[in-house]
Amino acid sequence: MNKREVIAFFDKCAPGWDAHMVRDEEKISFILDVAGIKPGISVLDVACGTGVLFPDYLARGVSRVTGVDISPEMARIAATKLHDPRVEVLCGDIETVELPRRYDCCVVYNAFPHFEDPARLVARLAELLAPGGRLTVAHGMSLEALHSHHAGAAQHVSRPMLPPEQLAALMAPALEVDIMVSDDKKYVVSGYLVEESPLG
Repeated sequence: MNKREVIAFFDKCAPGWDAHMVRDEEKISFILDVAGIKPGISVLDVACGTGVLFPDYLARGVSRVTGVDISPEMARIAATKLHDPRVEVLCGDIETVELPRRYDCCVVYNAFPHFEDPARLVARLAELLAPGGRLTVAHGMSLEALHSHHAGAAQHVSRPMLPPEQLAALMAPALEVDIMVSDDKKYVVSGYLVEESPLG
């Protein structure tokens, strides 16, 4: 898997993405609760795709949403959806893109297996969190279903999803992981940035 293949794959998928999307309001609500999406906070939506969660963030009264996607077509569609000053969409690689601020919440929804180096990604996202900020990696399907899903057409642009314990271990150097849910309907691992004591 390389980034050029990922870009080409998702550029091709982008036009029909929303038409094939199946929303489960209960799962999305649970994920947003875990992620700490609430009034006044800033959100970094990593691999935002066509911006499927943007309306959900805004409905909860967030102050700002920055969506980043490496696929120009995904980012283009996301940018056309909502004309709201709280939302900005950037096309770029989250590992290198310049961002003007740190964020209260970082969400990676239905996208984590498409990053080639999970440890590098987690370390980068931890750097983008404000003090006490939270990183949430979530999928609206079980780990078993994820493995089956990515064994199909997306096999060449994804890697096997990590068991929650392994993902928590990757987060542990920088984040305090306090939520791990992996059942027959969803997968959610979330942790917050540990604030250093002024005494060290």
